Amino acid sequence: MTRRIFIIVEYDGAPFVGWQRQDNGITVQQKLEEAAFAFTGEHILVQGAGRTDSGVHALGQVAHLDVPEKFAPNRVMEALNAHLSHTAISVLDAYEVPDDAHARFSAIGRRYLYRILPRRQPPAIDAGRVWHHKQPLDAIAMQAGANVLIGRHDFNSFRAAQCQAESSIRTLDMLRVEQVGAEIHLHVEARSFLHHQVRNIAGTLALVGTGKWQPDDVKAALLAADRSAAGPTAPPHGLYLTDVFYPAGIGRRV
Repeated sequence: MTRRIFIIVEYDGAPFVGWQRQDNGITVQQKLEEAAFAFTGEHILVQGAGRTDSGVHALGQVAHLDVPEKFAPNRVMEALNAHLSHTAISVLDAYEVPDDAHARFSAIGRRYLYRILPRRQPPAIDAGRVWHHKQPLDAIAMQAGANVLIGRHDFNSFRAAQCQAESSIRTLDMLRVEQVGAEIHLHVEARSFLHHQVRNIAGTLALVGTGKWQPDDVKAALLAADRSAAGPTAPPHGLYLTDVFYPAGIGRRV
């Protein structure tokens, strides 16, 4: 007998080639599965809610794993952390869910944060955790450009060429630009995202922030439904998966 456990995971994406297990480097999923094997003695699949790319961070990634019934959620969390102590991964919470709950397919929403530091001087403390943009950015102008993208649209202009999604239609429930001290933060929420969608949006809004583009240029790029019409892809290290949302009875404990 097993029990299904949801875990909330925080990680620095810099040492990893992404979430999903692959052959070309160390992944977050791989390290979690190794930790699970270390305390259960079983090969356990750990399935995540979001397949973050190489260099992308997480403050609230959600994953599930099926463990032998004798392992209570808190014991799972403590055991995983004990075996992850020398990695850039921490399990923040663990709780039991119904057997048919799935970290990825049961999710009804995801929220990302994109951090930009618009100043000439490079960051020291936050190097590798924020996009260092050497030009000043106008957050108000960026919000005007962001407003064009809120709602249900064809986001073909804002997805990677290698995106495997069958449809590029997505609904952005929130796209908020916030000035936080010296930084500009983009808060983006949707049920699901296309490959590189948030990073391509960040790169495009940065053009608006510098005055090179106007909000109407963002609209034209959206309507073009062509990747070459939108702005550049912002670097991965400014991006954070912050929250994953689930229906009542599955969601994170409060």
